[in-house]
Amino acid sequence: MKPVVINFSWLDPENTSDLKLPLYHSSGASGMDVSAALAEPLVLGPGDIKMIPTNFAVAIPIGYEIQVRPRSGLAIKHGVTIINSPGTIDADYRGEVKIGLINLGTKPYTIQRGDRVAQLVVAAVHRADLQVVEELDKTVRQAGGFGHTGK
Repeated sequence: MKPVVINFSWLDPENTSDLKLPLYHSSGASGMDVSAALAEPLVLGPGDIKMIPTNFAVAIPIGYEIQVRPRSGLAIKHGVTIINSPGTIDADYRGEVKIGLINLGTKPYTIQRGDRVAQLVVAAVHRADLQVVEELDKTVRQAGGFGHTGK
């Protein structure tokens, strides 16, 4: 499969020598790990929500988005996850990519400059054409929602 070309720009190029481009860590990885571009360590206390800078912006082609997803190790080991998971970076956004983190754990977690704090997944977007109808087609499930199967 041919990669999607996404233009990438450091916002403060003189302050990036210790930061890495978002990076796939294996040939089968879906997400690119993204690093924190913090000026100093940040303590994320239990229940705290903070925006983590990345010092970059992207130009995503129309028809795609970048989803911001949690890193499983941070979530499982420390309870640190994405507040609006998955976050969406739209194709027409050109501002700094920031990562909204929340600490759902019971202990403070310190984020250092360069720490991998999220993963970015490029995904195709299909736009909908909503059609107003008087009645929807019937299904076996109908309006059955959360827990409707009894399991």
